[in-house]
Parts: sequence; structure tokens; C-alpha cells
Amino acid sequence: MNPKINKQVQFKHLGLIDYQEAWDYQEEVFKNTVDLKIANRKLEESAQKITENFLLFCEHPHVYTLGKSGKPEHLLLNDEQLKEKSATYYKINRGGDITYHGPGQIVAYPILDLENFFTDIHKYMRYMEEAVIMTCADYGIKAGRVDGLTGVWIGFEEMENPRKICAMGVKSSRWVTMHGLAFNVNTQMEYFKNIVPCGISDKAVTSLAQELNMEMDMKAVEEKLKRHLATVFEMELI
Repeated sequence: MNPKINKQVQFKHLGLIDYQEAWDYQEEVFKNTVDLKIANRKLEESAQKITENFLLFCEHPHVYTLGKSGKPEHLLLNDEQLKEKSATYYKINRGGDITYHGPGQIVAYPILDLENFFTDIHKYMRYMEEAVIMTCADYGIKAGRVDGLTGVWIGFEEMENPRKICAMGVKSSRWVTMHGLAFNVNTQMEYFKNIVPCGISDKAVTSLAQELNMEMDMKAVEEKLKRHLATVFEMELI
């Protein structure tokens, strides 16, 4: 095994944190990792330093974020209406269209050097989806994928009423990732009515609480998701 491969991942729970603050923190960790990889290229292999990996969990106050390929018109609120709903709005550098984050939603930001795992962004996305699918299965919910769309869906088999339970959007540079997934647990679903979620107008969104008709234990769901992420990526959480 390459001695420079590091599958240890530092787990941090940031709690309920402002979106901009979490984004700034991600950017700092991301930049440090990319800069280290650039510096390593100028060194003999024996002198190169091992890159670190991070897995951040958090919740955000009400916020809408628009990815690089998104359309601003998919936000159905003006500035005044955003204020009325105590929500903020950011254009950001991940892939994907518009999505919502808010209390009761698990947001996971893996900042991984994929050269410690595998260099395949498609596989990376599918592994994140798989961890959410496994978490849903723990609660007796059959979740899966919809061809041509990212994220995790309920009712995906009959395709008559697929409902998205987890949205995803990532950025990567030099195989270092940032951004990640948003898993609806106890999410206030009415906030999704103010956007065209992920640019998809003909499909619904849902949450664990909505599917099971009960308030969920956020910490319990977080622990399951964390464990499944560690399993599928074969990471050692520290």
C-alpha cells in the first residue's frame, strides 16, 4: 500500500451554523489541502506530506443556494419575501441548480482528497447516494436513484410520484472535494415551495419525517449516516 494514502477522516459537527460561515470554513480547509498537493508536487516523494480528509456535519438556518449551472429564476422569491421568511440566498461554486437548506436537515460536507480513496467523481457521487439509501433502509424506507438525476429518491421504481429526499452538489479540484449532500429529516417542507428544487419542476421533495409521519431523532439519523459513509468509503473516522 502506498504509505502516502490516508483513509483517516476527521469528523466535525458544526451544529446550527450560518451558511456563509460554513462555506468560509470549507473553503479554508479545501484550499489548504489543494495547496499542500501543489507543494508536494515540487518535492521528492519521501519528503511529501500526507493530505488530511474531513467530514463536516451541520444544519443551516433557512437558506437557498444556487449552483453554477442553476437558473436564478428558479428562486420564486424576491428580496423582500426572503426577509419575510427569514431566509438568505447565495450563488455558489458547486454543481447543480437551486436547493434549500434549513433546520431539521442533515448537511454533510466531505472535504476529501480522493487520491486517498479513488479518483472517480461519478463513483464518489454514487457512494454518497448509497450511504443515504442505506440510512433510509434502516428506517424501513426503500430509497434509490432516478436515471439521469443526482440525489436519492423515494418512489423511484414506479416513477409516477418520485420524491427527492436528498439533494447533492459538489465541487472538486485536483481530486479534492467540497460541498456535498443535504438529507431531509425533519425539514420544514413548505420552504421548498419557494423554488424549483434542483431545477426539476415535475417531481416532489420529501423528508424522513414526512414519509414516516413522525418527528425523527436527528442525532440517531446522523449517527447512521455517518456510519454508512464510513463503510462505503472504507474511511476511518477520527
